[in-house]
Amino acid sequence: MKKLIIIFLFAGTILAQNAGNTGLSFLKVGFGPRNIAMGDLGVVESNDLTSLYYNPALLADNKSAQIFVSHNEWIQDVRSELFGASFKLFGLPFAFGLNTTSINEIEIRQKPGEALSTFNAYYFFGSLSTGFYVTEKLKAGATVRFINENLFSDEAHGWGFDLGLAYNQIFDELNLGIALRNLGSMNKLRNVETTLPTDLRVGLSYPILVKSIKTDITLVSGYQKYLDVDNNHIHLGTELLYDKFLAIRAGYVTGFEAKSFSGGLGLIWNNIKFDYAFTPFEYNLGSAHTISVSYLFN
Repeated sequence: MKKLIIIFLFAGTILAQNAGNTGLSFLKVGFGPRNIAMGDLGVVESNDLTSLYYNPALLADNKSAQIFVSHNEWIQDVRSELFGASFKLFGLPFAFGLNTTSINEIEIRQKPGEALSTFNAYYFFGSLSTGFYVTEKLKAGATVRFINENLFSDEAHGWGFDLGLAYNQIFDELNLGIALRNLGSMNKLRNVETTLPTDLRVGLSYPILVKSIKTDITLVSGYQKYLDVDNNHIHLGTELLYDKFLAIRAGYVTGFEAKSFSGGLGLIWNNIKFDYAFTPFEYNLGSAHTISVSYLFN
């Protein structure tokens, strides 16, 4: 049986951990299995098109065109389809992303017993991002995002903006990333404007090459805060990439009641990447499964 709409909203609140007045919880779901498996920080170690969602400054390192397709089976019958592509224009790297998220057959009830009927909820964003080098090591980037939500008989739309910075090798091989995400506003959904879940993320990454076993190890840590609430989140993640072919990933995040650990795998074959992430949730909410395929053009 499909869950009541109140259950979905409850699940979103658990995910956001006292989400305050913010909505649009689909913007809090990660973009790309690699980042999700490594703790869903993404602001410093998104080494592909998924940086358009986390930190657009990282797009400055995209030298070739890419395409990215992902499917996310989230909790409580929530499903997301993601698409991204990058290209160069006026000598700058650009990337656009599309996200469609749906919750099907939400039951309408006025009293216990049989549901009166069902309806579907739909969410969408389309974004355009760019990143560029300011100095030899400092990168900056920005994203503009059109957002639409359609819930029962009501619909609203608005604009969101992301700003990002990244600094390579601030000490030895240590890299830094900072992003302020989901700035902007929506028009009214019936009578009330939905507030975007604006958040600040700061992250560090450190790569280690172990030549004796042909393995690249990446360590990631960082801090995240949704600006409308008091909660703070610490993200930790690691990736072991063997022979540029097989990746094993794990992550941990604090401050959320319903989730903490995540993990995943990746395969690289020529210019094609396959990635998978698994995120278990507490309170019988289920588990999330995310898969993606990406292709890098020569």
